[in-house]
Parts: sequence; C-alpha cells; structure tokens
Amino acid sequence: MKPNKNLQFDLNGQEYIELNQLLKVLSLVNSGGEANILISDGRVLVNGQVETRKRNKIRGGFKVVFEGYTIHVFA
Repeated sequence: MKPNKNLQFDLNGQEYIELNQLLKVLSLVNSGGEANILISDGRVLVNGQVETRKRNKIRGGFKVVFEGYTIHVFA
C-alpha cells in the first residue's frame, strides 16, 4: 500500500512551529540535524517558494512540500 503523501499538521493552539521541528515531528527526517541540512540544501518549499531558513515560523494556512510530501498546516 502506498503511503499517504498528503499530510495535515494541527498547531493545537500554538502560534507556529519551526520548519525543522515540523519535519522532525512528522518523522520525515531522522533528526533535527538532518532536517537542517536538507532545508539548507533548498529541498523544502513553503507556500511554493524554496525555503532555506531552518527556523522559519510555519503558521496555520501554510503549505510545506518536502520529498514528495505535501503538508497542510492548520491553526
């Protein structure tokens, strides 16, 4: 069975989550260090734009694309 490539992440009352933490929490990377390297390499899109800031604040309504996964963030 093919894994679901569309993911949802609920901020659960938080204002934002940092991009590197989002990838880690969703188990799309093995560690924060790996997330930082992949983000720095330009492998992540936020709202259709390449994002290289590891601690970019991801807020409700944002769409993050990484390695074929599309993550919809809800507030």
